[in-house]
Parts: sequence; structure tokens; C-alpha cells
Amino acid sequence: MGKPLEGLFVLDLTRVLAGPFCTMLLCDMGAAVVKVERPDGGDDSRSFSPFVGEESAYFMSINRGKKSITLNLKTEEGKKLLERLIERSDVLVENFRPGVFERLGFSAERLKEMNPRLIYTCSSGFGHSGPMSQRTAYDLIIQGLSGIMSITGPDEHYPTKVGSSIADIFCGTFACIGILAALQSRNSTGSGQKVDVAMLDSMVAVLENAIARYAATGEIPTPIGNRHPSIAPFASFETLDGMINIAVGNDGIWKKFCKAIERADICEDPRFANNPSRVKNIDQLMEIIGVQLKKKTSKEWLGTFEALDIPSGKINNVADLFEDEQIKAREMIVEVSHRNGTLKMPGVPIKFSETPASISGPAPLLGEHNEEIYSGMLGISLEEIEELHEKGVI
Repeated sequence: MGKPLEGLFVLDLTRVLAGPFCTMLLCDMGAAVVKVERPDGGDDSRSFSPFVGEESAYFMSINRGKKSITLNLKTEEGKKLLERLIERSDVLVENFRPGVFERLGFSAERLKEMNPRLIYTCSSGFGHSGPMSQRTAYDLIIQGLSGIMSITGPDEHYPTKVGSSIADIFCGTFACIGILAALQSRNSTGSGQKVDVAMLDSMVAVLENAIARYAATGEIPTPIGNRHPSIAPFASFETLDGMINIAVGNDGIWKKFCKAIERADICEDPRFANNPSRVKNIDQLMEIIGVQLKKKTSKEWLGTFEALDIPSGKINNVADLFEDEQIKAREMIVEVSHRNGTLKMPGVPIKFSETPASISGPAPLLGEHNEEIYSGMLGISLEEIEELHEKGVI
């Protein structure tokens, strides 16, 4: 069986994380992704530690399965080669600062003239419009500006970044969704279009209940640690030998939970009789539950809660994921062969019943596929390829 996006040709002019994450998703789903890199070093993330042999594990995990060609877009010959590639592409993804690609001679209007069916996708920090569009963006800066740091952390004195670079990752994910939607539109209209996705927009889009709470109440949300602002008890708790997570999502679970921790009496306490009351009196509730949970180990409590179908779980570290049976069953840590042996990396989170996605191979060396693409796709002779290399065009 083929993969869902087989036959789709993607020209990838992105680097580091947001754009490469988008094209990685497309590649895992079967698209042929050709990564266009600078001849003098390529994608910046090739130099990011840690290294496996001489290759960046960071780069390898985000650029798996792609093909790499080198191309100097500061040369006229390089631009002409890119034009020929664009004419043959279904999708072009770039994450230059807004205006840079246009100054190189590739405006959205010109791209449409060159290839009317092209899906031109740009991911950037602030998008291609608005007063901040020209500012440099990194995940930390975007997390701060988006408001997510203001609701993350132990309390209002310690605004905290989410551990993963989620501004980049959500931007890449939304860009992928935009591309798929634009492709569906193209199926109906025959025309491509521009897809403009910003890191800041992406983070605002996932603020979930924080925006809803402020819009409804006028109260500015603040960090409350691992607690939920609208559901209780829904938090991390200390046990006799560690910490576990417990999520009591409704009053039915609440009644089972009270019996499980041997405090059936608090079900009848007016302070905790329903979810709004529990949220209002969360400090007293947390204290009562905390006393009970410290009487047994994490394993004992988790066994009790699982038997009663009370949502709960241990707090894994990253090493734990490599041994977790659910993660193994879903193939979410996979081993990929490469030049220096093998490397474990996250698997494909989208499971298709008929056209399964998978990692098609290792990340490429810089310019590894110059001959294959320039000769096989554009019909350039090996002698010409060597000459272009000597001139610094590729």
C-alpha cells in the first residue's frame, strides 16, 4: 500500500525547526521532499548538538527521509535552477524573514505566474502582514509574546517556557494543515495559493481556555502550576514515594475518587459537592487529598485508581518513554538506520488504516542528492553539475 501523499513533490527551502517540521510531516506521509540548502554549511541545525558521529541528532530527527540539494540563491544561475524546480513542484515551503524571498525575485505573484498550481507556503515568526512582520523570532520570544508563559509555571512570579519548542512545532503543524487544505482546494479549482502561517498566530490559537476565561470574566489568568483552572481535582499530587497526576473530570469520577482515597465523607461536604464548588475551594481540597495520598506509594495508588477507572498516571521522564509499553505499541519511538548506525526518534503520530505513513529513511547529507535531482529531474549533465559546483552555484 502506498502512503497518503505519494506523488506529491515538495520543494523545501526551510531551516531549523518550524518549516522543517512541516515538511517532515509531509515526508512521513509520502511526499517527495527536496531540501534546498546553502552550499556553505546548509541548514543551521546541522551544527546543533548532540552529534552521532559527525551528524547532528537534532537535524537528523527533523529532516528524516528528505533529499538534500545545494543551491546558492545569491547567484543568477542558482535562481534559474530554482525556477526550473518550482515549475515542477506541487508545494514550496520557505521560512525566510518576510520580504527576503520576494527580494530574491520570487514574489507570490511571480510564483503564481511560473506555476499556477503551486501551493506557496511561508512560515515565519509574525506572518507576512502587521507591524511586527519584519522582526526576528525565536521560540522563547514568541512564547513570551503569545501569553502562554504568563499561564505556565508554579505561580505569577515565575513565568515559564513550555519545555518543548511548541511555537515552532505548532507553526509547522498548522502550516502542514494549511497545505493539505490548499491541495484539496486545488483539486476543485485547479489553482494553487499562498499559505501564510505565523508562530505568534499559532500560539494564540492554542491558548484554549485562557482566552475564553478572560473574554468571559475580564480576569487575567495567571499560572497555577499543574492544576486546571476549571476542573478540580485535576493536578499533580505527592505520594509516599513520588508524584502522580490525577484528573477528576466529572462528579461521577469524584464520587469514586473519594471512596478510593478513603474519604467518602467529603462527597457530602458542600464545599466539594460539585465541580464549581471544588474549584472555588481548591486550596482546602488539595490539602485534604494531599494528606491521604502520602499514605501509600505511587504504584499502590495508580493500581487502585486504574481498577476504578479513575484517570491517573505516573509522570514519566524522557528515558521512561523508551520503555513504555503504550509508546512501543503505537510505534512512537522508532529506530532509524543511518550512516553511523541507528538513531531512535519520535515516530509518526497519525495512524492511517489503508495508507500507513512511516519514516522513509535517514536525514540526508548536505547536497547528497545533487546528482539525482539536477540530472534526473532537470536533465543537467554530470559535467555541467561539476561545473556548477566549482562555480559555487550548487
